[in-house]
Order: sequence, then structure tokens, then C-alpha cells
Amino acid sequence: MILPEVRDPAMVTIRRGGTLSDDDHRLLALWAADCAEHVLHLFEDQRSDDHRPRDAVAAARAWADGSMPMMVARAVGGHAMGAARPLRGAARFAAYSAGQAACVGHVAEHDLGAAAYAIKAVRSANPEDPAAGRAERDWQRAQLPRRIRQLVLADQDRRDSICWFAFSD
Repeated sequence: MILPEVRDPAMVTIRRGGTLSDDDHRLLALWAADCAEHVLHLFEDQRSDDHRPRDAVAAARAWADGSMPMMVARAVGGHAMGAARPLRGAARFAAYSAGQAACVGHVAEHDLGAAAYAIKAVRSANPEDPAAGRAERDWQRAQLPRRIRQLVLADQDRRDSICWFAFSD
């Protein structure tokens, strides 16, 4: 569960009654793609023949640059999540991260899904290292464009409990 019952207007686009600009929405998708791509190797190490999660990361970027319609990117994200379902552990979470990234164009709040699943993937790959998830979170935060940094950090605080406490220490 990564989506709140009550939507934050800051994460809803202006054309749908919120305050999120299209430019910031695109930045969220690109950041989510970066988060997912950073852990994609955890999936590909196990399933190198399955390109659906990598396609989802590319779809997130293509939606952000305007070369792919939202509905197509969202469908590609669904296929990545399909790749995740039969798996367990880090590979599963990495594929879910990619799927979430591709769905940011549909619902901006999927950005934290991509980030949280990436952190879960790293935690799962490093169960003996309690600092691994925190290091991934810190890496993600270092990638945040200045323009959306406060938006994302506030959203992480707000939704941490429904994102498996991926963003807290």
C-alpha cells in the first residue's frame, strides 16, 4: 500500500484540481525512474531474459519527455509488476519499483512507490546490513532535483507509515 486514502493536493496536477505543475510531475517521474534503475540489477541478476522492468523504467522517462502517452506507460508498468509477481525478495521488489515508476504519469504519488520498493529491494538483498536501506534512501534523496526536493521530503514524511517506513531512520 503506497497510496493514501486522502490525496494531497500538492501531488495532484493542476488540471485535476491540485497544485502540482506538469513540469514537476515530469521531474517526479524522472526521479522515480532513477530510483528504480538504481536497483534494477537486483532483478536482472535473477531474470536477465525478462526486459519488462527495464522497459518500465524507459517508459517512465518516455512519458516524462512526451514521447509516450500516459496510458501506454502505465500499461508497461503493469507488465513490470507482472514480472515481479512470481518472484520473492530483492528481485521482486526491484521489478515492482520499475512498475511503479512507469505509473507516475498516471498518479504522481507512485513516485514514492518506486522509491520505497527500491529501498525494500536493497534491504532484502542485504538482510545482514541494517544500514543498507538507509544508504539507498540517502542516495535517492541526493538525486532529487532541487525544484521538487521539499515536495518529495514532505510526502515521504506524510506517507512513511504506508510505505513500510522506508523513509525513516
